[in-house]
Amino acid sequence: MGNGSRLVFPCRASASSPAFLLPSFTSSSQSQLSFKSFLTRTPPSPAAVTFLRMASSSPSSVSDGNVIHPPPPSSSNDAASATFAAAPPSASSAIDFLTLCHSLKTTKRTGWVRKEVQNPESIADHMYRMGLMSLIASDIPGIDRDKCVKMAIVHDIAEAIVGDITPSDGIPKDEKSRREREALDHMCKLLGGGSRAKEISELWMEYEENSSSEAKIVKDFDKVEMILQALEYENEQGVDLDEFFQSTAGKFQTDVGKAWASEIASRRRKH
Repeated sequence: MGNGSRLVFPCRASASSPAFLLPSFTSSSQSQLSFKSFLTRTPPSPAAVTFLRMASSSPSSVSDGNVIHPPPPSSSNDAASATFAAAPPSASSAIDFLTLCHSLKTTKRTGWVRKEVQNPESIADHMYRMGLMSLIASDIPGIDRDKCVKMAIVHDIAEAIVGDITPSDGIPKDEKSRREREALDHMCKLLGGGSRAKEISELWMEYEENSSSEAKIVKDFDKVEMILQALEYENEQGVDLDEFFQSTAGKFQTDVGKAWASEIASRRRKH
């Protein structure tokens, strides 16, 4: 991981609710770290848990159950920091990052699990089709298609650690955002910092804050992909998923989002 990486320590709060500990500085001098815990509703994959346990090993010394004293920074580390920040991810950092992202492929989307859908899609399944949506959408003046594709494949990336948190979980929106930001920060440091990590962080933040035309389009694709998947599950499994259509009605921000949602609704009525 290298110096400066954010550590995430998995623990178990209960048999069904794994928890993670994220360190945060507790003094202005940053001489001590305290641990903040959070629960993730959807357990990460065994591979992700194994990786996180490995990532938690550190030369730091622990003095009690709550505080960890990091080793003092060396001058050689300080001297190398500027070069490290500009360097591309090392092979080790890249594989560490991708190993953590494995849980995106194995964690099922919470909404479908709650509705007892058989063989529900994963977080990665959802993001992949959003990427395809961004790729095939008609050209729109002033819209960066490549940026939309990239944003689509990173917008839920923090769920590799926190899981798929939904409104039904009863977690306030601000708290959900805080957990995801901390997870994203850890993942970017795991990647080694530098331009790639910076790009992922900026794309995620832009989406989260809905602060650009590209973000508005990708947010619409997030809803479009969900209702398209809901229609497919209704047709394949005979389940009633009307609540997903109701939750998105009237919330599309762009012409392409409204047009695609209307087409899905039309096909649902015909069926």
